[in-house]
Amino acid sequence: MLKVFADRGGTFTDIVAVTDNQDIINKLSRHPERFLIVTLPNRQWIIVYKLLSENPEQYQDAAIQGIRDIMGISHNEPIPNEAIEMIKMGTTVATNALLERKGDRVVLLITKGFKDALRIGYQNRPNIFARNIILPAMFYEQVIEIEERYDANGNELNSVNIQQAKNNLQAVYNTGIRSCAIVFMHSDRYHDHEQQIARLTEQIGFTQISVSHQVSPLMKLVSRGDTTVVDAYLTPILRRYVNQIASQLPGVKLMFMKSDGGLVAAQQFQGKDSILSGPAGGIVGAVQTSKRAGFELVITFDMGGTSTDVAHFKGEYERQLDSEIAGARMRVPVLAINTIAAGGGSILFFDGSSYRVGPKSAGSNPGPACYRRGGPLAVTDANVMLGKIHPQYFPSVFGIDGNLPLDKDTVIQQFAQLAQEIQAATLNHCTPEQVAAGFIAIAVENMANAIKKISLQRGYDVSQYVLCCFGGAGGQVACLIADTLGMKKIFLHPYAGVLSAYGMGLADVRAIREGGVEQPLTQALIPKLHQLMEYLEIQARSEIDEANIKPEIVKKVTLKYEWTNSTLTVNFADDVIFMRQKFEDEHKSRYGFIQLEKTLIVESASVEVIQKMDTPEEPLIIRTRTLDEAPASVEIVRMFSTDRWYDTPVYRREDLQPIDWINGPAIVVEKISTIVVEPNWQARLTERNHLILERL
Repeated sequence: MLKVFADRGGTFTDIVAVTDNQDIINKLSRHPERFLIVTLPNRQWIIVYKLLSENPEQYQDAAIQGIRDIMGISHNEPIPNEAIEMIKMGTTVATNALLERKGDRVVLLITKGFKDALRIGYQNRPNIFARNIILPAMFYEQVIEIEERYDANGNELNSVNIQQAKNNLQAVYNTGIRSCAIVFMHSDRYHDHEQQIARLTEQIGFTQISVSHQVSPLMKLVSRGDTTVVDAYLTPILRRYVNQIASQLPGVKLMFMKSDGGLVAAQQFQGKDSILSGPAGGIVGAVQTSKRAGFELVITFDMGGTSTDVAHFKGEYERQLDSEIAGARMRVPVLAINTIAAGGGSILFFDGSSYRVGPKSAGSNPGPACYRRGGPLAVTDANVMLGKIHPQYFPSVFGIDGNLPLDKDTVIQQFAQLAQEIQAATLNHCTPEQVAAGFIAIAVENMANAIKKISLQRGYDVSQYVLCCFGGAGGQVACLIADTLGMKKIFLHPYAGVLSAYGMGLADVRAIREGGVEQPLTQALIPKLHQLMEYLEIQARSEIDEANIKPEIVKKVTLKYEWTNSTLTVNFADDVIFMRQKFEDEHKSRYGFIQLEKTLIVESASVEVIQKMDTPEEPLIIRTRTLDEAPASVEIVRMFSTDRWYDTPVYRREDLQPIDWINGPAIVVEKISTIVVEPNWQARLTERNHLILERL
């Protein structure tokens, strides 16, 4: 049986498969340059495979093609589904639709008098001195005002004008819109009017109906409305993608990663839960592997082709309720991930006075200049120029037929030309390699600033943390990032290049439900909170196929000081004093002060139901060389670092054995990524095949 864990990224799709089928392994062993195969205990193997996310000349969907390649099936043969036990996937389909504004056409149904509420939003002015305010594009195409109204206490002020609503909805339906978002005032508590209109839209024939009290059952019309609109905008795109995958794999158990770090069955996967589907797999992979390696304080650093994601871990997953992702305001629990547009494909350019990196990316098509598709110079090219990436250790998947190595010559030529342009504009003489190093320094600074936001700016001392580096490009800049932040230790897992996909395999099934409270935290409120949490638990359990497994239950409350908007989440307890103490400890760490005289308000309560899943084992490796025998390098190459060229040994990861030490500068090459050990750093391998880099 085959278990497949896949992550469809912006540039590459990563696949990690677990199998006990010797025939598959025998076939794939003939292509060691394409597939990484690791032997597990009890006659199982892990297969690691990477392919371009978009390659329209070769295949329609990268994940399905990856499964075909692993099983050795041509593109017109049906996939033998009985051989696949389960597939767990993360996808950027929804994120890309959001970024490119390619979701479905949506009509917004909102209480009469609030037609422009979402357009007005919170009147934030991120650029306070801008004289020409450019409003963000809204995700809905039309608005219908519905005559209805409850007050804040549940008294019906206006009943629903069904006939008028029906006429308006029919007119919109006739224009071809099939997706609707229903958002009424106070419907987070009083659902009746939304339910009436939802039934009506169903009768008319709308195929996607997102109802706010189901999508985000919390106070605040704007954020609840925004979340509902995004759900209506993205769910149809997602549904088509899920159906396309499922149609080729009938009868196979298919699960998707949600933005909160939990898995969900394919048919329950919704737009609102999908925005951080891919990055969430990376966080789960980084946290679970770091815990296996014995690290409890972790900064996760995932550098891919298009973007870099960073997150903070101190004992439990950090989630945030309010977030803005790709211009969409959301109010659902998502992992607290800080994403910046800096990846291996980030485009480098000189604007006449300064160096610029990103935010635009070359993607996988055309890709960086070295990809042989006529692309622009990108971060990957800078590392090629500096001798940190060498074509002979990079997959040969480029060119028309997808079988050529990276093109180093064009990179050298383009950097030489850029150096001349810079010299002409600034009269500063710099060599092509100094120009490349300058661009890398800017990219590193951008990424280090993203880490500062989630750590130093929230009261955490990063020098006590380990930097868990992964993603195809993470190992190339790991030491430079750590140096910038004063971090002393870096952890690189053997599957670091595909850790987002591996994380799908390490994840559990999770269902989270929230309910609004908005009452002062007193002992008298505790029984009501118990009652609400029982109801939320029943709802969450309905999403999980328990199959005789006793799930784990986590209960939390979100607290804030009265008349403030900054919330913090603490574990629920029957003791009010205990919860207040936890809130104050976190508030002091985050903001540097507490307000003892203020009343605490419980904004919302949440229940998380976790169903543990079987996860792949990691084998221990044994040293076969004598202790005094050092690892042998494959060759010596030239690498540019700290403003000079070094003769640098190159080691293959598979040649290293436990207790091996390597002093920088050095390069460790793997089939799925490249690790650069900078001067003043040292790398050692553990018996779990983990590479630990330490600052000397």
